[in-house]
Amino acid sequence: MSDKLDQLGIKDSERTPCEIWTRVMGYHRPISSFNIGKQGEVAERKYFSEKKCRDELNRKL
Repeated sequence: MSDKLDQLGIKDSERTPCEIWTRVMGYHRPISSFNIGKQGEVAERKYFSEKKCRDELNRKL
């Protein structure tokens, strides 16, 4: 079954790279244009997840 699924997908060489942008100081910039320090800062960011917060609250109750 997994062989058939592999045949339906596209190869990594056929994929289009996705550029990730973020909002910095009121305007949007691609993360790829950041220096190494700023890229590290972006990698360490924590993002809000409503589901995770709700699950945590339910566990405490």
